[in-house]
Amino acid sequence: MPLDNGLGRGGAEAPTQGRGEIRKHRSFISERGTKPGVSEEIVLDESAIVSGRAAELLRSMKPSAGAIVVPRAVVDDLQAKAARNVETGIVGLRALARLRAECESSGVKFYVQEGAAGDPGRAAIEAARKPGARLCTADRSLRLAAEVLGVGSEECPQIAGGGAEPQMLARYFDEDTMSVHLKEGAPPLAKKGRPGDFRLEIVGESEVTREELEEIAGAVLQAARTSADSFVEMEANGATVVQLGTYRIAIVRPPLSDGLEITAVRPLVRLSLSDYDASEKLLARLRERAEGILIAGPPGSGKSTLAASLAEFYRSLGRIVKTLESPRDLQVGPEITQYGPLEGDFARTAEMLLLVRPDYTIFDEMRKTSDFEVYADLRLAGVGMVGVVHASSPIDAVQRLIGRVELGMIPHIVDTVIFVKAGRIERVLDLSLTVKVPTGMTEEDLARPVVEVRDFETSDLLYEIYTFGEENVVVPVREAGRARRRGRSGEGAEERLLEVLRSLDPDAEVELSGSRAIVRISKESVPRLLGRGGKRLLELEREVGLRISIQPRRRR
Repeated sequence: MPLDNGLGRGGAEAPTQGRGEIRKHRSFISERGTKPGVSEEIVLDESAIVSGRAAELLRSMKPSAGAIVVPRAVVDDLQAKAARNVETGIVGLRALARLRAECESSGVKFYVQEGAAGDPGRAAIEAARKPGARLCTADRSLRLAAEVLGVGSEECPQIAGGGAEPQMLARYFDEDTMSVHLKEGAPPLAKKGRPGDFRLEIVGESEVTREELEEIAGAVLQAARTSADSFVEMEANGATVVQLGTYRIAIVRPPLSDGLEITAVRPLVRLSLSDYDASEKLLARLRERAEGILIAGPPGSGKSTLAASLAEFYRSLGRIVKTLESPRDLQVGPEITQYGPLEGDFARTAEMLLLVRPDYTIFDEMRKTSDFEVYADLRLAGVGMVGVVHASSPIDAVQRLIGRVELGMIPHIVDTVIFVKAGRIERVLDLSLTVKVPTGMTEEDLARPVVEVRDFETSDLLYEIYTFGEENVVVPVREAGRARRRGRSGEGAEERLLEVLRSLDPDAEVELSGSRAIVRISKESVPRLLGRGGKRLLELEREVGLRISIQPRRRR
């Protein structure tokens, strides 16, 4: 991509921030054609610059013993990325500017080698072909390519202390800190406590400056490229997500945001399933039957922590467990492989995952319709699934499936919903499919497929989901509440009905179905049960808390 006028070539005008970055770093390009006479030239590629390893290399060089060479194509590529507000370009240009200044102060020659525009990696190899030159890179594949082409190369030295979180960022954390929020022109904020019980505190005496944030962003990106347990998860125009050990760090810039902002999040605790005080009934369900699970809750409630606990729980049962994540920040053991989107698409990852044959897959987290479709496809393929979704109430998690999955398929895809709040399991729902007359309807010809949503621990019917006209509706059913208000449990209601009915017909029968009772009595007894104007039947319904349907009993 051609450089803009800030570097001497024509091209489209870069965004304002890109021009500012480029104006700062014009000076590191030497005059064209200048080639200092030196004994050894070390050619840097983009990875050596962005990772910060080039600066480490410079510290080991003797004055006047060599030169640092940067191909023009590498500078062009960094400038083009900086003009698009891509973090790699901005960090790379700043690193080059510092590198040139350090070269001048230490007496080491520094120059940019002109050449044809093109791939920066290829340009670095071509520049290192000269006698007395060698390539210094942090890119293993580029180093192997150089060896194949007979070009002298070496891996840039590791940065001392590489892999640890940058000290400028670490100083904002203590043992109680969940996340740190830094924005230019605002005081540094830290969220302290635990999920559901936290407080926001100012953790600095002065506002954070843009220069400080630029230094932190550069240190984060360099650490991500030099540590084995760190990586750049996502990089786009104005947005970068880095997984740095246990820290998840998001860097955003204008125009995506109104200022440079860095947010760092880390897990405070690593829990096992036993820490959640789950009932034996729920543990048995998870061990033996539940294979379509949704973990739901509001942001910061501890959903991912529970998902990681479930992953370890299934691994302890001898199951093969994988995860689908973006970013990959679940705290799980090395036996559990964490997958990201393949070429930006989880559907492609799912195709690969089926070849791996996992017993359970943890999907953290599902946001888009395509994510729910991947979850459903894997579940119907026989893979046990645990999905994480944002929801403000347990039933909201189920409603997120409606419209994305056929209504009748929901219980086959999700059979258990675990709602988490303040780091605790607050409620568990059980989903099942039946054919019945929905609660509140009385005519038998209105029977239809109904998804019943019950409280897992008490088996109380809470909601019914069914098609009414052309709409899918979620109807609250206060079956348990009505029974308690009337002082009748299910068995008590049945006993009271039989007591009344058998005073009219000794062979009367009662069948309970949800919030309805179907009574079968002789035709002769029907008028006596109804009473004048149906008054007796209404009183009986209020007493037992059930809707009563009357059917004639067959003669014996």
